[in-house]
Amino acid sequence: MKFLLVDRIESIEPGRRIVTTKALTLAEEYLADHFPAFPVMPGVLMLEAMVQSAAWLVRIEQDYARSVIVLESARNVRYANFVQPGRKLRCELDAVSIGADSARFKGVGWLDDEKAVSARLELKCFNLSGRSGYLADADASIINDLKKLFELIGGPSALTAAGR
Repeated sequence: MKFLLVDRIESIEPGRRIVTTKALTLAEEYLADHFPAFPVMPGVLMLEAMVQSAAWLVRIEQDYARSVIVLESARNVRYANFVQPGRKLRCELDAVSIGADSARFKGVGWLDDEKAVSARLELKCFNLSGRSGYLADADASIINDLKKLFELIGGPSALTAAGR
């Protein structure tokens, strides 16, 4: 099961910063099992929303050179508030470094003016074909799907606003 935890890209400063939002609704599958009497977004998914946000900035900087971007490590993770249905988690990620095979970020997830989560993230970037040569078509398909998703979540308009 895969969760898409970026609903909208609000702003992008290529190579430097990205701001995204995730609106939590009662329709989220995981809420049925995660404290049914007190539904909240699990902390690991708050962190994953930040990872997915950072990954968009990496893809832009690398011009979609890698099909897979995953969390390698999370440090100094701090949770401060619950994200309940009806609220929006706004993820603000600042790039520390973006290389060919890895990227580092510091990020904060906000609920209005209240901090919900903060962390330092290290991401790993790779192509499936680098592990098994016959997966080059899979890389191309993944990248094509990601480009379509980028359009759906407002990436091009955020880039245009950034002057790119």
